[in-house]
Amino acid sequence: MPEVNASWHEDAVEYHAGADISVAVATDGGLVTPIVRDADVKPLSAIAGEIVELAARAKVNRLKPEEFTGGSLTVSNLGMYGIGQFAAIINPPQAAILAVGAAERRPVVDENGALAVASVMTVTLSADHRVVDGAVGARWLAALRKLLENPVRILL
Repeated sequence: MPEVNASWHEDAVEYHAGADISVAVATDGGLVTPIVRDADVKPLSAIAGEIVELAARAKVNRLKPEEFTGGSLTVSNLGMYGIGQFAAIINPPQAAILAVGAAERRPVVDENGALAVASVMTVTLSADHRVVDGAVGARWLAALRKLLENPVRILL
């Protein structure tokens, strides 16, 4: 959704052609957000490998400025620490940040109306409403949910 792939500037909203996704990395010196450039055209395996490499270099202060400057959206994952849900703060000038919680086993009602147990993950989108209003954010989250629930398309 191009409406979310944007950043706020005092004189205009900038819409980005490619999805340059920042990933929040905790370091001894504080939070750093290295960027996976053109994530929208890379397979998930390439993105995962790039995140591992960028995070390792971020932790030893070996990123170049262009590797952590810009980005169109940040993903922050506290789920790896067992946090079920949280609200993340937007990194200006980006328009949004996605907070990813832990996958947890929870009771659900399946498609036949029966009680079942499933892995459920909570994500929270924080958005700058000067760029992304609630309806646009909701449509973006619905599209993300659809991708996550049927990941075949993003694995290729």
